[in-house]
Amino acid sequence: MHTKFQEFMAEFIGTFFILLFGDGVVAMVKLFNLGGYGNITIAWGFGVFLGILASQRISGAHLNPAVTLALVLIKKFPVKKLPHYVLGQMLGGFAGAALVYFFYAAKFSLVDPTLSNTAGIFTTFPAVPGFFPSFISEVIATGVLLFGILAIVDHFKAEKADWLAPFSIGLLIVGIGMSLGGMHGYAMNPARDLSPRIFIALMGFKNNGLTDGSLIWIPTVLGSLLGGPLGAMLYCITLGHQKKPEKPSELLNEN
Repeated sequence: MHTKFQEFMAEFIGTFFILLFGDGVVAMVKLFNLGGYGNITIAWGFGVFLGILASQRISGAHLNPAVTLALVLIKKFPVKKLPHYVLGQMLGGFAGAALVYFFYAAKFSLVDPTLSNTAGIFTTFPAVPGFFPSFISEVIATGVLLFGILAIVDHFKAEKADWLAPFSIGLLIVGIGMSLGGMHGYAMNPARDLSPRIFIALMGFKNNGLTDGSLIWIPTVLGSLLGGPLGAMLYCITLGHQKKPEKPSELLNEN
């Protein structure tokens, strides 16, 4: 039995690694012109893979308030644990973004000394103006994420190969990024998008989508918190709601 502090730290560290790899790879592309969108999607997948490995045995590796909320709503996770899980995730996302910034601080001072053009290293931005295009894209992408996670976990549990789930979920992130990432950067996670946005606002980044009056952060947060539970519920009423195996006695009576 793990303590609240251990679960908090597991969620903190797991989410920290996601942001460290994810924001780190975007910094490589934007600040050094090394790589492209393929690099970004793959590194985000590796970050999720490492985050899961770091936290799974202690907290179950939610690493995302949308995941925790969805599991609470489908009654697969106790609501009393939601506060310290979400707090760990949000602080972990903040810390991961902070380390990326301080790691590359010298390069930021050369490439963007006024911090006017590099907020996108840390957070997502819409490809199309307006609330609903971004909101709908986040609802759908996060719904796919939760549906996929539950399918992966159930499959590998049934096959007694749980060790393959972290790798597969990392690949799921890569696939979503490559297929559904264009409209608003496939945030799918308030700890991945809002926490770094708070950090860069505090650091004085311009055009951060939080304090500049654009309210860009709202569709990513609301969309993910709605889409996650919808995807989880859809899984439960379709593939997740399977008929129980028949008892041996019932099989014998049929013959």
